Order: sequence, then C-alpha cells, then structure tokens
Amino acid sequence: MMDIFFSEVMGTGMLTLLGCSVVANVILPKTKGFNSGWVVITFGWGLAVFAGVYVAYKSGAHINPAVTLGLAASGGDLFGGNEDLGIAAVPTTFTNILVYISGQLVGAFLGGVLTFLTYKRHFDQEAPGATKLAVFSTGPEVRSYGWNFVTEVIGTFVLVFVILLFGPSPSGLGPLAVALLVVGIGMSLGGPTGYAINPARDLGPRIAHAVLPIRGKGKSDWGYSWVPVAGPIVGGVLGGLLGSAVV
Repeated sequence: MMDIFFSEVMGTGMLTLLGCSVVANVILPKTKGFNSGWVVITFGWGLAVFAGVYVAYKSGAHINPAVTLGLAASGGDLFGGNEDLGIAAVPTTFTNILVYISGQLVGAFLGGVLTFLTYKRHFDQEAPGATKLAVFSTGPEVRSYGWNFVTEVIGTFVLVFVILLFGPSPSGLGPLAVALLVVGIGMSLGGPTGYAINPARDLGPRIAHAVLPIRGKGKSDWGYSWVPVAGPIVGGVLGGLLGSAVV
C-alpha cells in the first residue's frame, strides 16, 4: 500500500508540476512563454500526463481520482499488475481506493507548491488575482454552475471511457495515447471550464494557492471548487460503467 501511495504521490505531483507550470509560463507576466496561448497549454497538460503516467507505473498510474473511481465502477481490479516487473495486482477495495485518492491529493498539492517555487518572482509581479489563481485551478469562462458541472462530467466521461477501451486495443501506444487523449479533450471540450477532468488536479493546487504566501493572490474561489471535483467524479463513474459494458 505504501508503494501505491508514493507512486501516486510522485506521478500526480509530476502531473501538476508540469501542468500548472505550463499555465504559469503562458499567463504570468515576464515569462518566456507569456501569451503563447491555449494550444501551448493543452499540449503542455498532455505532456504532463505523459510524464506522470511513467512516473507512477508501479500503481498503474491512475493519477486522477476520477480514473480510480471509474475503474472501481467498471468492476475490475484497480490495477492488473505487471508480471514482467514483479508488480502484483491491486484489487478493488474501499481501503485501496482511499490509498490511491490520498496519494493523488497529496501529490497534486505538492505539485502546486513546486510550481509556486519555480515561478516565485513572476508571482511577485503585478497581475490580477484571478490570473494567479488560474495557474493552480480551473475556472469557467461563463459561470453557470449547472452547465459547468455538465461540461466536466462530459469531459471526464470521455477520458475514462476511452482509457478503458485502450486496454483491449492493439495500438501499443500506452502513455502516449492517454497524453494525446488529454490534448484532444482540452482542445475540444476544455473551452468552457478549463477542463479539470481530475478532482485532485484542481483541489490539491487550489489548497496550495489558499495557503501559500502569494503576493496579491486574491481569493481561491471556493464557491466554484465543488464543480471540478463533483463533475469529474460523476463523469468518471459513468465512463467506468459504460466502459465495462462495452469492453
């Protein structure tokens, strides 16, 4: 269980460090990548997933509570193991689910902290509080909690459903396939809310934003924070249920 926990901490930490940092590079003042746009952000997050999946290979690289809950809903093991690497299967139990999600939340928080340390002098520059918050967590372009929730459900459903279909497919692309899927979701479904599609990815860095000494950071928008947590959970479970019926 400790191997699973630390694997998910490291993988999710790498995911949020690289993902939040690409946002920082695009939107914070005086960075090399300032104002380089949405395409850079979507590809950056895709490559962040690519790196995170490799780092967390010992646990099956969920790095996302929606994936963990989707796999649980599908009725199979949380991780089938790897005989070549001597890694045992992880059955679906309540305790194991908690271990995965705990590791993901801790890793996501740490990734947010490391992003702050990386861009500390840029956070010190004058910028709107909402801009600094956007480095850490998602927010809607048009605030409508119900429709924002629907957007996150759909995006996460696509993520988990397609990941389950990757399993029996003969592509052999592995982590690259998941990375490209995340890029595709970002470019197509990410416009309304910034596509959290991962409760830990949003909640962990949002907590980091709340506790870190960020100059002029403003509020952490806790009124919206339930959307990128609840939406992906519902979408992940629906993706797991339908995926189990199709696979």
